[in-house]
Amino acid sequence: MSKKNRVTDEEALSYHLDPTPGKLEINASTPMATQRDLSLAYSPGVAVPVEAIAANPETAYDYTTKGNMVAVISNGTAILGLGNLGALASKPVMEGKSVLFKRFADVNSIDLELDTEDPEEFISAVRLMGPSFGGINLEDIKAPECFIIEQRLREVMDIPVFHDDQHGTAVICAAGLLNALHLTGKKIEECKIVLNGAGAAGIACIELIKAMGAKHDNCIACDTKGVIYQGRTEGMNQWKSAHAAKTTDRTLEEAMTGADVFLGVSAKGAVTQDMVKSMADNPVIFAMANPDPEITPEDAHEVRPDAIVATGRSDYPNQVNNVLCFPYLFRGALDIRARTINDAMKIACAEALAKLAREDVPDEVAVAYGQKLTFGRDYIIPTPFDPRLIYTIPPAVAHAGIDTAVARKPIVDFDAYTVSLRSRMDPTASMLEGLHNRAKTKNARMIFAEGDDIRVLRAAVAYQRSGLGQALVVGREDDVKAKLTAAGMEDSYRELSIVNARNTEHLDTYRSFLYSRLQRKGYDAQDVHRLASRDRHVFSALMLAHGHGDGLITGATRKSAHVLELLNHVLDVSPEDGAVGVTALLRNGRIVLIADTLVHEWPDEHTLADIAERGAATARSLGLEPRVAFVSFSTFGYPVSERAEKMHIAPKVLDERGVDFEYDGEMTVDVAMNLDVMASYPFCRLSGPANVLVVPARHSSSISVKLMQEMGGATVIGPILSGVDHPVQICSTTSTSNDILNMAVMAACNVG
Repeated sequence: MSKKNRVTDEEALSYHLDPTPGKLEINASTPMATQRDLSLAYSPGVAVPVEAIAANPETAYDYTTKGNMVAVISNGTAILGLGNLGALASKPVMEGKSVLFKRFADVNSIDLELDTEDPEEFISAVRLMGPSFGGINLEDIKAPECFIIEQRLREVMDIPVFHDDQHGTAVICAAGLLNALHLTGKKIEECKIVLNGAGAAGIACIELIKAMGAKHDNCIACDTKGVIYQGRTEGMNQWKSAHAAKTTDRTLEEAMTGADVFLGVSAKGAVTQDMVKSMADNPVIFAMANPDPEITPEDAHEVRPDAIVATGRSDYPNQVNNVLCFPYLFRGALDIRARTINDAMKIACAEALAKLAREDVPDEVAVAYGQKLTFGRDYIIPTPFDPRLIYTIPPAVAHAGIDTAVARKPIVDFDAYTVSLRSRMDPTASMLEGLHNRAKTKNARMIFAEGDDIRVLRAAVAYQRSGLGQALVVGREDDVKAKLTAAGMEDSYRELSIVNARNTEHLDTYRSFLYSRLQRKGYDAQDVHRLASRDRHVFSALMLAHGHGDGLITGATRKSAHVLELLNHVLDVSPEDGAVGVTALLRNGRIVLIADTLVHEWPDEHTLADIAERGAATARSLGLEPRVAFVSFSTFGYPVSERAEKMHIAPKVLDERGVDFEYDGEMTVDVAMNLDVMASYPFCRLSGPANVLVVPARHSSSISVKLMQEMGGATVIGPILSGVDHPVQICSTTSTSNDILNMAVMAACNVG
């Protein structure tokens, strides 16, 4: 794991404990409010689909969750890099895998841990559960049992059975290899390929690469005893024997001489610089051991600048990450009701991934990663948060499944299918991940003004340990240490930079600056001294104004109006200065921004136009293309009301300004956000649901946000302070530590 993104034991346990134990829950997808609902859901209504399924088993895909449900199953005999720790210990990993299915491809999933190391018992248990699921994802099962289990289950079950440790790695490896060979001008059938690590993943990699055209005797597999050659008897089994090559090479070092490709799924340091030196021109090195690769990219490039290097780590280019494969592979397989996942579907997945990496990278991905990604030696594999994955990979998999006759329900209209996949995207998670990636590139020194609050301290620790930048906590050293110790985080105290008026060397400079701003506003020198040395909000703002920090987070312990008043002593964050508060609401995969939620009490039409421009700018800084609606209780002039008139006039103000984003109004919220309702007004200028709502007054925004938060369960980020010269963000007094961290990320990215 990168030293810049450290996770402590306490943090990991807390994440799995709060707010409820574990990482997933089950929610009903149909109404359950009335007695009639319950009668339909259970007795007597449930009898009707029961009889339908008994008469025609295929209708189970229509009337139950089977068609979008995958079981993640393990016995815990090979948990991550931890070994055989048992079925129960594997549960956190399997829950995590289930969450990834949902997060990336909207596939429902449940984890099942089987307490047996007997392959026959395992096979029998999974086979008997087959009717419940549309697919089986096997995970963390040691070799060679994993080969036996997967092979037998594929033979006896009529749904996809996929061991991700084997085939997920193989698919991503194959995708990257296709692009690496494309860049070097080599052909797979002519390459000498060396594999180190003949376990589940290694054998799957070499099998898939051979299926794609690599020659058997050009592929040299090695294990801990050396090269797997024809005639070797020591440490062999039927799976290794299938890949024994005719070769005189006996060691990894010998095999590496003249090799075009190295594939490593073995151990840290297994490859030396001398081995890399001996490889052919433009060598391709996939050092995929985790957490530390067989050789680091730095060491490989030091002796071979012409090498293309991939690893399993996120802090290096070209990450071989299984999350690029299994959610989308299953998505495509489920959508055609596939009987199995075959080589053709895996190859289609690899080829689609390779092709995607060669295409122009959209701006939102570049914004998310803080850099422009271009196909080349440092970008041969798509990034995990590329929004195109969900509508690019499943159609390729589905096509292959249909062409090879494993589909029960072939897709007829692939254009419509692609559109439906786009709707499964969760922009909220992508947005937040993108912001975190941008923040890491900024590496901002973030000032956390309220170091006497444990929520703020937790956020500061998380900011620092996530590799986002340096956390500067304003507070008393003894108080900060005591609060962290009480929270079980004593070790984090040494990582934070504690700043206050007593230990800064800049207090005189701060006082002089503040006096120059306030001397004609009724403040004398003693007042200024008290503010600069005793008020944490003012002190923090002074740090920011003098460049002693790059961003500021405050507001968790005081009302926002009071905090704004204090900040205005130092920074220009008043309504007259152009400040606007924009709150992001995240709910059911949708993002909506509401403005103004912080600064303007009762804006007129010109100020509303200003607010719309700031809201649009904030949307763009979050990676959204703004569609602004001026919302009211009236729609396009009806009913007529003096209170709604300014909402009617504000769009005309924007007309005069010639802005470059979509807007319209006034309109009710349902017209703004529901396409079916919007269709009743064909003259509406919005091309889709509004994602920026400009409201008539601050009280209406406050009511809307809190109602959505309390009744709708929306995640609230903000208000995001926009239109000011310094990156300042003000949290609410009800913020959690995660909310505060998100606001720190906003400040680091200078959102707004």
